[in-house]
Amino acid sequence: MPPKKQKTKDIRSFFNKTDSPGSSSSTNTGSAQPGEAKGSQTATPTKVKKEDNCDAPGGHLHRFKVKFSCTDRYKYAIDCDRPRTVLEAIQSSEHYSKKMKKCSDENIVIQLGKSDKESIVATHFPCSCVSDGEPLIISCESEKVEEAQGQHCQPIHSRDKYSVFYIDTVGGLFTKQKKLFRNSAVKQFKYLCVYGEKGTTVEEALRRDGRFIDDLGDFTLSDNDNPNCIIGRKQKVDKLDKKEFKIRLPRNKRANDEEKQENSGASSNLQQTCGAKAVLDVIKQRGISVRTEVEKRGSVDDTGEIYDILRQQFPGLKELMESRFPDDSYQEALSLRKENFGKIQKSFSEVHRVRKLLKMGESVCKVNVGDVCEGTGFVLFDNFILTNAHLFKDCVEGERLKEGINVCVLFNYEDPEPHTNFYYFQLARFYLCSREDELDYAILELNPESQKPNETTQTKKMKVPPGLLKKFGPVPENGEACIIGHPAGEVKQMDPTCIIEKERRRQAVIDHLHQYKDNVFIVHNISQIIKDQGIDNIMMGGHKADKVVTYNTFMYHGSSGSPVFDVNGRVFGLHTAGFCHGFYKGSVIEFAQPLLTIFEHFVSKLKERNLKELLKRVKKEAKGNLYLEKVVRLKSSGTGECSDSDESMETD
Repeated sequence: MPPKKQKTKDIRSFFNKTDSPGSSSSTNTGSAQPGEAKGSQTATPTKVKKEDNCDAPGGHLHRFKVKFSCTDRYKYAIDCDRPRTVLEAIQSSEHYSKKMKKCSDENIVIQLGKSDKESIVATHFPCSCVSDGEPLIISCESEKVEEAQGQHCQPIHSRDKYSVFYIDTVGGLFTKQKKLFRNSAVKQFKYLCVYGEKGTTVEEALRRDGRFIDDLGDFTLSDNDNPNCIIGRKQKVDKLDKKEFKIRLPRNKRANDEEKQENSGASSNLQQTCGAKAVLDVIKQRGISVRTEVEKRGSVDDTGEIYDILRQQFPGLKELMESRFPDDSYQEALSLRKENFGKIQKSFSEVHRVRKLLKMGESVCKVNVGDVCEGTGFVLFDNFILTNAHLFKDCVEGERLKEGINVCVLFNYEDPEPHTNFYYFQLARFYLCSREDELDYAILELNPESQKPNETTQTKKMKVPPGLLKKFGPVPENGEACIIGHPAGEVKQMDPTCIIEKERRRQAVIDHLHQYKDNVFIVHNISQIIKDQGIDNIMMGGHKADKVVTYNTFMYHGSSGSPVFDVNGRVFGLHTAGFCHGFYKGSVIEFAQPLLTIFEHFVSKLKERNLKELLKRVKKEAKGNLYLEKVVRLKSSGTGECSDSDESMETD
C-alpha cells in the first residue's frame, strides 16, 4: 500500500481580500495564546532520551530562570536539587515538553544571562556553574548546533572543580576563511561559554564542548585583554577561569585548509546535488512539502527543480502578494504610512501633551510576580492596581493567589542600573482575577507601606501615585495612541502609535508579510504561527473583532498591563498581548482591551459579591466622568443605589 499522502497547507486563503463570515470558527485557539508564539511547525519531533546513572553523588539546591525563546513573555523558575547538566535541569520543568517538544537536543541553543546575545553554553554545561538566579533563554535552530559525544553521562562536580572561560565567536589571527563552528548560527552571539575540569587541556575542553568543528588543527588562544598573551592547546584550563579568548590559527594551516577546500569542491558539489536529488525523490514518492523534507535533512542546494516544486505547492504566492501593490504602490503606501505616523509622532512631541503623559505615567508600575514573570500595571485609585490576569497564570487557585507567590510593584523605575531611585510596595490582597468572557485583567490591592531597595529602615514614606480611573475614556476614532510600560521588564518607556481599525487588520498583516515576500518558507511559517495563535478571531467576522483595539508597537513581553492613552490624555485601553512569530523578533499586530468594558465587568462583580464599601468607593471615584457614571448608572438601575444619577456630569 503506498504511503499516505500528506496534505500541503495552502496559505492563499489567508490573503483573501474579503473576510468570510464565521472564519474564526475554523481556527483552533486552544493550542497557543496570542503573544506565545510557537516554534516552527515543521521541526521533526524528537523524544528526549534520559540517560541512566549520570548523576554524581551528593546534592545541592539552587534556582535559575529560563525563557523558552527570546520572545517568550514568561520566565520559568527551575529548581536544581541535584548535580546534573543545565539541559537536564530545564527538562525537569513541566513546561519543557510543551515548549520544546519538537526540538532535538543537538539543535538547542542556551543563552546565558540577561545581556542580549552575550554568551551561550552547551547543553551539557554543569548546572553547578550556573549562578543562583541566573536567567537563561533556550531556543531551537533548524540544524545541528552541538555534537553529542557522551558528555551527558559525565559526572557533575561543584563549581570549584571547573574552569569556565569564553571563546569569542569572531576568530583571531588567520581564521577569516576558516569554519570554526558546526553551525554558523552561534555567530549571532558574542561568546561561546566553555568549561573544563581542572587538569584537562584546552584542546580537550573544546573537543568535548561539541559546538566546534572536529578538526581545529594546531590552534592557539589569544587573550582578549592582552592579545600578545598566547595560550597553547595543550595547556591546562586551570588558569583560564572567567577570561575571554579568540581562536588563532597558524598561517600555513589556513593555506592547507584552503587547498583542502579546493580539492574537496567537486565532492562537496556532488554531495549537494545528491542531497537535492534525495529530497526530490522523497517528495515525489510521499507527496510531502518541500519545506518539511529540506528542514528534516538540513541544507541542500537550492536547485531549479526544487523551486519548480515550490511554485507548484504555493502557486502564485509572490505574484499574489505583489498584486496587492502593483508597480511602486507598496513604496507609496509605505511612504504614506510613514507620513501619517509622523503626524502622530508630532502630536505626541508637543510639550504640553508630553508633560501631561509623563505626569500620568507616574502611576505606571512594574509588576513582579515572584520568579514567574514580569509585567506592567497602573494605579486605578487609592492602593488598587490594574494589570493583566495572565501574569498570574499557574499562580492562582480560583481567584486566590497561591501560597508562597511573592508579588511586589515598583514605581519610578525609570533609571537604568545601578541607579535605584525606584520604590516598591508588597501585595496586600489579590482582589480580582478575571478571564471570564475572554476578559484578561486582575485587580491588586497594595500594602500602603512602601520600601526602597537596600534600605532596612524607611527614611521617607512614599505614597502610591494618583489613580487613572478618573481619566478613563472610550476608544478614540482618530487613531492616535501612546503606550507607557516596562517592555521586557526594563525601565519605563513610552511608544506613540496609531490604532489599526478592524477593517484594516488583515491588510496590516499583509503589509507585514510583504517584507518577506521573496522567502516562501518564512511567509508560510509566520502565517501558520499566527493562525495557531487565533489571529482570525480579531479579523472581520471573528468573535473578538469588536472586543479589542489593535495597533503596532515595540512593547512586547513584559509590557502586558500597560495603559494606552489617546492624544487628549484619556486612558482607553489595557495593553494585553500580540501575535508574535519569532522571526527577527517580529510581531504582526498587538492589541488592548477597552477599559470601559473592563470597568463594566468590575462593577458587576462588586455588586454580585455584595462588596458595598468598595463599590461605594468606586462610585465616588467615578463622579465627574461621563463614561464611568453611565456604566455605574446602568449597573445600578432599579436598585436605588445610584442617588447621583441625575447630577450634572462632565468629563475632564
